[in-house]
Amino acid sequence: MSRTEAPPLPEPLRVPVADSHTHLDMQDATVEEALARAAAVNVTTVVQVGCDVAGSRWAAETAAAHSAVHASVALHPNEAPRIVHGDPEGTARQGAREPGGKAALDEALAEIDGLAALDHVRGVGETGLDFFRTGPEGVAAQEESFRAHIEIAKRHGKALVIHDRDAHADVLRVLADAGAPERTVFHCYSGDADMARICARAGYFMSFAGNVTFKNAQPLRDALAVAPAELVLVETDAPFLTPAPYRGRPNAPYLIPVTLRAMAEVKGLEEDVLAAAIYDNTARAFDF
Repeated sequence: MSRTEAPPLPEPLRVPVADSHTHLDMQDATVEEALARAAAVNVTTVVQVGCDVAGSRWAAETAAAHSAVHASVALHPNEAPRIVHGDPEGTARQGAREPGGKAALDEALAEIDGLAALDHVRGVGETGLDFFRTGPEGVAAQEESFRAHIEIAKRHGKALVIHDRDAHADVLRVLADAGAPERTVFHCYSGDADMARICARAGYFMSFAGNVTFKNAQPLRDALAVAPAELVLVETDAPFLTPAPYRGRPNAPYLIPVTLRAMAEVKGLEEDVLAAAIYDNTARAFDF
Protein backbone atom coordinates (compact mmCIF):
# COMPACT_ATOMS: atom_id res chain seq x y z
CA MET A 1 0.00 0.00 0.00
CA SER A 2 1.51 3.33 -1.06
CA ARG A 3 1.98 5.91 1.72
CA THR A 4 0.77 8.56 -0.71
CA GLU A 5 -2.43 6.71 -1.69
CA ALA A 6 -5.64 8.20 -0.31
CA PRO A 7 -7.46 5.90 2.15
CA PRO A 8 -10.84 4.49 1.05
CA LEU A 9 -14.15 6.17 1.90
CA PRO A 10 -15.40 4.90 5.26
CA GLU A 11 -18.97 3.77 5.94
CA PRO A 12 -21.11 6.97 5.91
CA LEU A 13 -22.36 8.39 9.19
CA ARG A 14 -26.14 8.30 9.66
CA VAL A 15 -26.12 11.76 11.27
CA PRO A 16 -24.40 14.79 9.65
CA VAL A 17 -21.24 16.07 11.31
CA ALA A 18 -18.78 18.95 10.83
CA ASP A 19 -14.99 18.91 10.45
CA SER A 20 -14.03 21.76 12.80
CA HIS A 21 -10.51 22.27 11.40
CA THR A 22 -9.09 21.46 7.98
CA HIS A 23 -6.60 22.86 5.45
CA LEU A 24 -8.17 22.30 2.00
CA ASP A 25 -5.43 24.43 0.44
CA MET A 26 -2.79 21.84 1.46
CA GLN A 27 -4.73 18.82 0.12
CA ASP A 28 -4.43 17.21 -3.32
CA ALA A 29 -8.14 17.29 -4.20
CA THR A 30 -9.92 20.40 -5.47
CA VAL A 31 -12.27 22.09 -3.01
CA GLU A 32 -15.24 20.70 -4.95
CA GLU A 33 -13.84 17.14 -4.87
CA ALA A 34 -13.02 17.36 -1.15
CA LEU A 35 -16.51 18.64 -0.28
CA ALA A 36 -18.21 15.98 -2.47
CA ARG A 37 -16.26 13.14 -0.83
CA ALA A 38 -17.00 14.55 2.61
CA ALA A 39 -20.71 14.91 1.83
CA ALA A 40 -20.78 11.29 0.60
CA VAL A 41 -20.03 10.14 4.19
CA ASN A 42 -22.28 12.82 5.79
CA VAL A 43 -19.52 15.30 6.71
CA THR A 44 -21.58 18.26 5.56
CA THR A 45 -19.63 21.24 6.91
CA VAL A 46 -15.93 22.12 7.21
CA VAL A 47 -14.03 24.96 8.85
CA GLN A 48 -11.17 26.03 6.57
CA VAL A 49 -8.30 27.45 8.62
CA GLY A 50 -5.74 30.01 7.47
CA CYS A 51 -2.18 30.05 8.86
CA ASP A 52 -0.81 33.22 7.28
CA VAL A 53 -2.15 36.27 5.45
CA ALA A 54 -2.33 34.59 2.02
CA GLY A 55 -3.90 31.41 3.44
CA SER A 56 -6.40 33.44 5.44
CA ARG A 57 -7.43 35.40 2.35
CA TRP A 58 -7.90 32.09 0.52
CA ALA A 59 -9.97 30.68 3.42
CA ALA A 60 -12.27 33.72 3.36
CA GLU A 61 -12.67 33.56 -0.45
CA THR A 62 -13.38 29.81 -0.33
CA ALA A 63 -16.00 30.22 2.40
CA ALA A 64 -17.65 33.00 0.40
CA ALA A 65 -17.89 30.66 -2.61
CA HIS A 66 -19.08 27.47 -0.84
CA SER A 67 -21.96 27.27 1.66
CA ALA A 68 -20.45 24.11 3.24
CA VAL A 69 -17.24 26.00 4.15
CA HIS A 70 -16.72 28.41 7.04
CA ALA A 71 -13.42 30.28 7.41
CA SER A 72 -11.07 30.93 10.30
CA VAL A 73 -8.23 33.43 9.76
CA ALA A 74 -4.95 33.98 11.57
CA LEU A 75 -1.20 34.04 11.70
CA HIS A 76 -0.08 30.61 12.96
CA PRO A 77 2.06 30.85 16.13
CA ASN A 78 5.15 29.89 14.10
CA GLU A 79 4.35 32.57 11.50
CA ALA A 80 4.72 35.49 13.95
CA PRO A 81 8.46 34.92 14.69
CA ARG A 82 9.09 34.37 10.96
CA ILE A 83 7.54 37.77 10.20
CA VAL A 84 9.45 39.57 12.97
CA HIS A 85 12.84 37.85 12.88
CA GLY A 86 12.89 36.51 9.32
CA ASP A 87 13.57 32.95 8.21
CA PRO A 88 16.75 32.71 6.11
CA GLU A 89 16.34 28.95 5.53
CA GLY A 90 12.61 28.87 4.82
CA THR A 91 10.71 25.59 4.42
CA ALA A 92 9.53 23.49 1.48
CA ARG A 93 6.12 25.19 1.62
CA GLN A 94 7.29 28.68 2.62
CA GLY A 95 10.37 30.25 1.13
CA ALA A 96 13.07 32.23 2.93
CA ARG A 97 11.99 35.53 4.47
CA GLU A 98 13.71 38.79 5.43
CA PRO A 99 13.17 40.08 9.00
CA GLY A 100 10.31 42.61 9.07
CA GLY A 101 10.30 43.59 12.75
CA LYS A 102 7.26 44.70 14.75
CA ALA A 103 5.96 46.90 11.92
CA ALA A 104 5.57 43.88 9.61
CA LEU A 105 3.76 41.94 12.36
CA ASP A 106 1.40 44.87 12.97
CA GLU A 107 0.68 45.10 9.24
CA ALA A 108 -0.10 41.36 9.00
CA LEU A 109 -2.34 41.53 12.09
CA ALA A 110 -4.24 44.48 10.58
CA GLU A 111 -4.95 42.33 7.53
CA ILE A 112 -6.25 39.48 9.75
CA ASP A 113 -8.41 42.01 11.62
CA GLY A 114 -9.96 43.14 8.33
CA LEU A 115 -10.71 39.54 7.26
CA ALA A 116 -12.17 38.72 10.69
CA ALA A 117 -14.87 41.36 10.12
CA LEU A 118 -16.32 39.39 7.16
CA ASP A 119 -19.59 37.51 7.75
CA HIS A 120 -18.42 34.17 6.35
CA VAL A 121 -15.32 34.23 8.57
CA ARG A 122 -16.48 32.44 11.72
CA GLY A 123 -13.20 32.10 13.62
CA VAL A 124 -9.90 33.77 14.46
CA GLY A 125 -7.15 31.18 14.54
CA GLU A 126 -5.21 29.05 14.54
CA THR A 127 -3.33 31.18 17.01
CA GLY A 128 -1.65 30.40 20.31
CA LEU A 129 1.80 29.19 21.30
CA ASP A 130 4.11 26.54 19.85
CA PHE A 131 7.30 25.81 21.78
CA PHE A 132 8.04 22.70 19.66
CA ARG A 133 9.21 24.47 16.50
CA THR A 134 9.98 27.96 17.80
CA GLY A 135 12.88 28.48 20.21
CA PRO A 136 13.09 30.97 23.10
CA GLU A 137 13.98 33.85 20.74
CA GLY A 138 10.52 33.62 19.11
CA VAL A 139 8.38 33.40 22.25
CA ALA A 140 7.79 37.16 22.67
CA ALA A 141 6.58 37.53 19.06
CA GLN A 142 4.29 34.51 19.48
CA GLU A 143 2.73 35.84 22.66
CA GLU A 144 2.26 39.34 21.22
CA SER A 145 0.54 37.83 18.17
CA PHE A 146 -1.61 35.53 20.35
CA ARG A 147 -2.82 38.44 22.50
CA ALA A 148 -3.62 40.47 19.38
CA HIS A 149 -5.70 37.57 17.96
CA ILE A 150 -7.62 37.30 21.26
CA GLU A 151 -8.55 40.99 20.95
CA ILE A 152 -9.52 40.57 17.28
CA ALA A 153 -11.78 37.62 18.12
CA LYS A 154 -13.48 39.55 20.91
CA ARG A 155 -13.87 42.72 18.84
CA HIS A 156 -15.63 40.86 16.02
CA GLY A 157 -17.49 38.33 18.18
CA LYS A 158 -15.77 35.35 16.51
CA ALA A 159 -14.57 32.01 17.89
CA LEU A 160 -10.91 31.85 18.95
CA VAL A 161 -9.11 28.78 17.56
CA ILE A 162 -6.12 27.76 19.67
CA HIS A 163 -2.96 26.00 18.48
CA ASP A 164 -1.19 24.73 21.62
CA ARG A 165 1.96 22.67 21.17
CA ASP A 166 4.19 21.98 24.17
CA ALA A 167 2.84 25.20 25.75
CA HIS A 168 -0.22 24.19 27.83
CA ALA A 169 0.49 26.26 30.96
CA ASP A 170 1.43 29.38 29.00
CA VAL A 171 -1.61 29.17 26.71
CA LEU A 172 -3.93 28.87 29.73
CA ARG A 173 -2.07 31.74 31.45
CA VAL A 174 -2.47 34.10 28.47
CA LEU A 175 -6.17 33.20 28.06
CA ALA A 176 -6.85 33.84 31.75
CA ASP A 177 -4.82 37.07 31.74
CA ALA A 178 -6.20 38.55 28.48
CA GLY A 179 -9.73 37.23 29.02
CA ALA A 180 -10.79 34.48 26.61
CA PRO A 181 -13.50 35.21 24.03
CA GLU A 182 -16.95 33.79 24.71
CA ARG A 183 -16.23 30.88 22.33
CA THR A 184 -12.74 29.36 22.50
CA VAL A 185 -11.71 26.13 20.73
CA PHE A 186 -8.61 24.08 21.52
CA HIS A 187 -7.82 22.72 18.04
CA CYS A 188 -6.15 19.29 17.96
CA TYR A 189 -6.50 19.07 21.74
CA SER A 190 -3.17 17.80 23.08
CA GLY A 191 -3.47 18.12 26.87
CA ASP A 192 -4.14 15.45 29.48
CA ALA A 193 -7.25 14.71 31.55
CA ASP A 194 -6.33 17.30 34.21
CA MET A 195 -6.08 20.01 31.58
CA ALA A 196 -9.39 18.84 30.04
CA ARG A 197 -11.05 19.46 33.43
CA ILE A 198 -9.56 23.00 33.51
CA CYS A 199 -10.81 23.66 29.96
CA ALA A 200 -14.26 22.28 30.85
CA ARG A 201 -14.54 24.59 33.86
CA ALA A 202 -13.66 27.55 31.62
CA GLY A 203 -16.19 26.43 28.97
CA TYR A 204 -13.51 25.91 26.29
CA PHE A 205 -14.35 23.55 23.42
CA MET A 206 -11.91 20.67 22.87
CA SER A 207 -11.50 19.43 19.28
CA PHE A 208 -10.02 15.95 18.83
CA ALA A 209 -8.13 14.89 15.71
CA GLY A 210 -7.02 11.56 14.22
CA ASN A 211 -4.15 11.23 16.70
CA VAL A 212 -6.72 10.22 19.37
CA THR A 213 -6.70 6.83 17.53
CA PHE A 214 -2.91 6.34 17.75
CA LYS A 215 -1.65 3.46 19.95
CA ASN A 216 0.52 5.74 22.08
CA ALA A 217 -2.26 8.31 22.66
CA GLN A 218 -3.81 6.96 25.88
CA PRO A 219 -3.45 10.37 27.65
CA LEU A 220 -5.54 11.92 24.84
CA ARG A 221 -8.21 9.23 25.20
CA ASP A 222 -8.22 9.83 28.98
CA ALA A 223 -8.78 13.55 28.28
CA LEU A 224 -11.61 12.77 25.85
CA ALA A 225 -13.21 10.48 28.44
CA VAL A 226 -13.54 13.34 30.98
CA ALA A 227 -14.34 16.13 28.45
CA PRO A 228 -18.08 17.01 28.67
CA ALA A 229 -19.94 15.82 25.55
CA GLU A 230 -21.29 19.36 25.02
CA LEU A 231 -17.74 20.74 24.65
CA VAL A 232 -16.29 18.10 22.29
CA LEU A 233 -15.59 18.70 18.57
CA VAL A 234 -13.96 16.51 15.91
CA GLU A 235 -11.49 17.58 13.22
CA THR A 236 -9.09 16.24 10.62
CA ASP A 237 -6.37 18.94 10.60
CA ALA A 238 -6.01 17.45 7.11
CA PRO A 239 -3.75 16.68 5.38
CA PHE A 240 -2.09 15.86 8.73
CA LEU A 241 -2.91 13.44 11.60
CA THR A 242 -4.65 10.76 9.56
CA PRO A 243 -6.43 8.35 11.93
CA ALA A 244 -5.39 4.71 12.39
CA PRO A 245 -5.31 2.40 10.52
CA TYR A 246 -4.34 4.92 7.80
CA ARG A 247 -1.71 6.84 9.80
CA GLY A 248 0.95 8.32 7.53
CA ARG A 249 -1.34 8.52 4.48
CA PRO A 250 -3.02 11.77 3.33
CA ASN A 251 -5.89 12.95 5.53
CA ALA A 252 -9.07 14.67 4.27
CA PRO A 253 -12.48 15.65 5.70
CA TYR A 254 -14.11 12.42 4.43
CA LEU A 255 -12.11 10.49 7.08
CA ILE A 256 -13.95 12.19 9.98
CA PRO A 257 -16.17 9.07 10.49
CA VAL A 258 -13.08 6.97 11.38
CA THR A 259 -12.08 9.36 14.17
CA LEU A 260 -15.65 9.94 15.34
CA ARG A 261 -16.31 6.20 15.74
CA ALA A 262 -13.15 5.82 17.83
CA MET A 263 -14.25 8.78 19.96
CA ALA A 264 -17.73 7.30 20.49
CA GLU A 265 -16.10 4.13 21.81
CA VAL A 266 -13.94 6.09 24.27
CA LYS A 267 -16.95 8.05 25.52
CA GLY A 268 -19.26 5.03 25.64
CA LEU A 269 -21.80 6.82 23.43
CA GLU A 270 -23.78 5.68 20.40
CA GLU A 271 -22.16 6.95 17.20
CA ASP A 272 -25.35 8.83 16.21
CA VAL A 273 -25.62 10.50 19.62
CA LEU A 274 -22.02 11.74 19.51
CA ALA A 275 -22.32 12.87 15.87
CA ALA A 276 -25.45 14.90 16.66
CA ALA A 277 -23.82 16.46 19.74
CA ILE A 278 -20.66 17.32 17.80
CA TYR A 279 -22.60 18.97 14.98
CA ASP A 280 -24.52 21.10 17.49
CA ASN A 281 -21.33 21.94 19.39
CA THR A 282 -19.52 23.01 16.19
CA ALA A 283 -22.46 25.17 15.12
CA ARG A 284 -22.44 26.79 18.59
CA ALA A 285 -18.67 27.23 18.65
CA PHE A 286 -18.53 28.87 15.20
CA ASP A 287 -21.98 30.45 15.30
CA PHE A 288 -23.26 29.04 11.99
